[in-house]
Amino acid sequence: MELDRNRPESLKGPADWFTGDVWLDTIQAVGEPPSRMQALSVHFSPGARTAWHRHPKGQVLYVVEGEGRAQTRGGPVETIRPGDTVRIEPEEQHWHGAAPGTFMTHLALQEADDEGVPTYWDEHVSDEEYGAGPG
Repeated sequence: MELDRNRPESLKGPADWFTGDVWLDTIQAVGEPPSRMQALSVHFSPGARTAWHRHPKGQVLYVVEGEGRAQTRGGPVETIRPGDTVRIEPEEQHWHGAAPGTFMTHLALQEADDEGVPTYWDEHVSDEEYGAGPG
């Protein structure tokens, strides 16, 4: 057995990538190179959300607590809750975040592409898009 207590500090999510307060915790449970897997615990304050973005190798989200929202470009806004798993296809534009009145935490798992990039960021989700609510 190996026990690793070398936990990185929580990082505030950059304003270019998020609307509202979001905190990122790197999970040190992924393989060594050549593995390109990245794992994060992402903590959203009420109403906080990602910008539109895509992952070259896709992404899996696992909701741990709270209530959130997720949407693919052109699709309905979906409510996501603890225990839900969201699978996003490679290059599928989407966003996700907390519902208006609650915090939400999810685990995010994605792989980097050949250039080492796990995520390509686009424009912010507008208040109108977010406010449309679940379909």
